[in-house]
Amino acid sequence: MTQINPTRPQWDYIHTQAKYPAFVAGFGAGKTEAAILRCIFGLIRNPNTNRGFYEPTFDLIRMIAFPRFQATLDQLGLDYTLTKMPDPKIELDGYGTIYFRSMDNPERIVGYEHADADIDELDTLKTDNAERVWMQILSRNRQHKESGEPNTIGVTTTPEGFRFVYRAWKQNPKAGYEIIQAPTSSNPHLPKDYIDSLKDIYPTHLLDAYLEGKFVNLQSGTVYSSFDRLTSNSNEEIKKGEQLFIGCDFNVTKQAATVYIKRDGGHTWHCVDELTNMYDTPEMIEVIQSRFKGHDIVIYPDASGGSRKTVNASLSDIALLQQAGFAVRAKKSNPAVRDRIMAMNAALESGRVKVNVKKCPNVAQCLEQQVYKNGEPDKTSGVDHQNDATTYPIAFEMPIIRPVANIEVNFAL
Repeated sequence: MTQINPTRPQWDYIHTQAKYPAFVAGFGAGKTEAAILRCIFGLIRNPNTNRGFYEPTFDLIRMIAFPRFQATLDQLGLDYTLTKMPDPKIELDGYGTIYFRSMDNPERIVGYEHADADIDELDTLKTDNAERVWMQILSRNRQHKESGEPNTIGVTTTPEGFRFVYRAWKQNPKAGYEIIQAPTSSNPHLPKDYIDSLKDIYPTHLLDAYLEGKFVNLQSGTVYSSFDRLTSNSNEEIKKGEQLFIGCDFNVTKQAATVYIKRDGGHTWHCVDELTNMYDTPEMIEVIQSRFKGHDIVIYPDASGGSRKTVNASLSDIALLQQAGFAVRAKKSNPAVRDRIMAMNAALESGRVKVNVKKCPNVAQCLEQQVYKNGEPDKTSGVDHQNDATTYPIAFEMPIIRPVANIEVNFAL
């Protein structure tokens, strides 16, 4: 059997006697691997039982959990049978079964039972959904153990502000709820530049969460906290015939667009014009064609415009843009709102995005004024439309891509 050498926080999590331990960790601290080891060793210690393993989506089960379980079981020399569909599970020969379920639909966590469970990235869910998932999993965790050990549920997650894990494990924990915090630096086997690379891409106010595994306020105050109309200001203007990059948000009577140009070989994007309060997509197209005649236009639209229309016509908003001769850059769906916000804040903080405040007063005002309300960006004050248009191009071209650390299973998992 391959020797396993977990980090100190991983060891504490795997072997804790708490009924409901939570491994709250920074990036690269080995959350998922700690969950996998706790799952396997727990099943070996309690043969003839079932165990549940939960990920936010089935795609994460397929792309992350299955390959990592296989690699770990192979290196441990354990025999198993993996079934991917229709009932995803791993049957560990001589011990028991691990059932895999996604958390995107809490109402489907029914029809089976287990003695223990492991939940990965619980705090990526909205607070109400996470609480509902937790209650559903608790109700499944009722299988009898011959060993007499209590049934347990372990949680591994990156802290995402003051969400469900903070409330249940930190703010007012009940008996049996234990937090084990693991900073990124607790893993000695990461690449030497891993931490520095995180510091390069994440805004400063997020590093306590994503490097130290601390609960910090990610969802209060100003949404685009890295914008400053002095340090972020640009004096650049559109030059004759140059290519323009325009973010568009579709809203009937509230269409918004933000115009960028590139400088420094494309490294820096300057916001140099804005279009506001257009009635619908045909009007926006007409305004763009008229105002920016002679320019090559690249559009970054709201991706949902591929299926909905702001005008009573047979074509979608995106199809109308393409028909007008614009190059359209959009994925099948919009990125998560928090990912788009992080991308914009990181780009502002690093100086890759500048705003000509004189030319774009509405863009500047909206970046300054949008705040969080009940943990989500406020959409009631009317500043969200321009901000969406402003951030779509940045999220597409400068997404937050977390550095990947490939670590051997016999090191820090």
